Amino acid sequence: MFESGVVAIVRLNDYSTVDDIVGALVAGGIDAVEFTYTNPAAGAAIASARTAFPDSVAIGAGTVLDPETARAAILQGAQFIVTPTVNPATVALCTRYSIPTVIGAFTPTEILLAWESGATFVKVFPASSVGPRYLKDVLGPLPQVKLIPTGGVSVENAGDFIRAGARAVAAGSNLVDAATVAAKDWSTITERAKAYVAAVATARGA
Repeated sequence: MFESGVVAIVRLNDYSTVDDIVGALVAGGIDAVEFTYTNPAAGAAIASARTAFPDSVAIGAGTVLDPETARAAILQGAQFIVTPTVNPATVALCTRYSIPTVIGAFTPTEILLAWESGATFVKVFPASSVGPRYLKDVLGPLPQVKLIPTGGVSVENAGDFIRAGARAVAAGSNLVDAATVAAKDWSTITERAKAYVAAVATARGA
């Protein structure tokens, strides 16, 4: 999962162009897209994207705070669940349905708790507060944990996070922002996606 090494986070007030957004990201080489539940239309967006792109991209639910929301998202077709914080009950629910999880954590204690709870990946958030060196330091005593930094990940620093040991990176407004979507400038989103994927690929090959 997350073969491209880039997870696109779509956090918008308007999900009416969901299929165009996902199409632009897929054209740029991204194979995982997360729709956040900060918008109650996230479930419908997930269902639409799964119908439009049944095989070329994994569609996930983000900002999932509890197992109830996780189950609702899974029923809408979510293929992975992302949380902002550690909630063992949510991990357990997803494990029951064989759904991969990206569990948000920050401190080493939280990171280990998420991993011991059964997280598939641990989301280090906000990554911009600590930078790539933090991941390298955490992975020293915890090399088994699969980390995905989120928050402030740019094209310029994505490779640094990968070289520090991240399994993938997640990007939000630096990749998909409201103004570009409102302008329906899908080619710009595609070019951003290509740049992220290329940065990760270069870092993985270093």
